[in-house]
Amino acid sequence: MTEKEKMLSGQLYNPMDTILSKERYAARLKFQKINNLGDNQVKERNKLFKELVGAYDKIFWIEPPFFCDYGSNIKLGKKVFINFNCCILDTAEVSIGDNVLIGPNVQIYAATHPLDIKTRNSLLEYAKPITIGNDVWIGGGAIICPGVRVGNGVVIAAGSVVINDVPDNVMVAGNPAIIKKEIDNSEK
Repeated sequence: MTEKEKMLSGQLYNPMDTILSKERYAARLKFQKINNLGDNQVKERNKLFKELVGAYDKIFWIEPPFFCDYGSNIKLGKKVFINFNCCILDTAEVSIGDNVLIGPNVQIYAATHPLDIKTRNSLLEYAKPITIGNDVWIGGGAIICPGVRVGNGVVIAAGSVVINDVPDNVMVAGNPAIIKKEIDNSEK
């Protein structure tokens, strides 16, 4: 099994693997170019974003600067808006549904490390996929941790740290994020 296959399947893998290093470097070159394009170069920026995340058939808007590990493990739905300074560590699949609003400085981390010192010091790591449902609003500065599933119709308050799954149609807030209220989305 390759290191990339291990990474994508949630097993311990070596992030310094030659193939993974080359893929991360290629993503960095692309998002650095995107981040340096001016507002008068929106068409070129959008073309590069579509190449980075492989979303040729989607309508989305990403405000630079934007950062990711690979880009290829980010799956975007329709009508996604990602505001300034978003960082997505897509060492596992990060699936973002339709009609999702992501505020500035949001961090989405699929990458994680072993808890025990011996394994962690081996420099191996692993990843857990993240799923964000449809019609979600993630407030500025929120952090979504590895392995989290966010349901449909959810609001994540600004600054929240989401470490557990979030059911449909609720607002969560805090560190760690907890359910603050249910949202009636029946009229949607």
